[in-house]
Amino acid sequence: MAAAVFAVASLAGVHAPQAQARTYVDVDVRVAPPPPRYERVRVRPGYVWAPGHWRWDGRGYRWIGGHYVAARRGYVYVGPRWHPYGPAWRFRDGYWARR
Repeated sequence: MAAAVFAVASLAGVHAPQAQARTYVDVDVRVAPPPPRYERVRVRPGYVWAPGHWRWDGRGYRWIGGHYVAARRGYVYVGPRWHPYGPAWRFRDGYWARR
């Protein structure tokens, strides 16, 4: 019986949507990041600017340039940033927050 139900559902194109999950990994770095680089940003309707940031690669910082991301209605983009965390620095990647 279960095999018959599965076969009918498969033929009908019925499927469960894929789950989306995000994994956050906190990395504490004892060396402060350099100041952000200047990036010239042009207005692009329907998009927001995700600013560039310094990324720790285990040996030092490397610059990741900014890019445009499609705007999401009802949300505001909060850019990536480093913040002091005790004697170290902790990175928080960019994310969407409800308005």
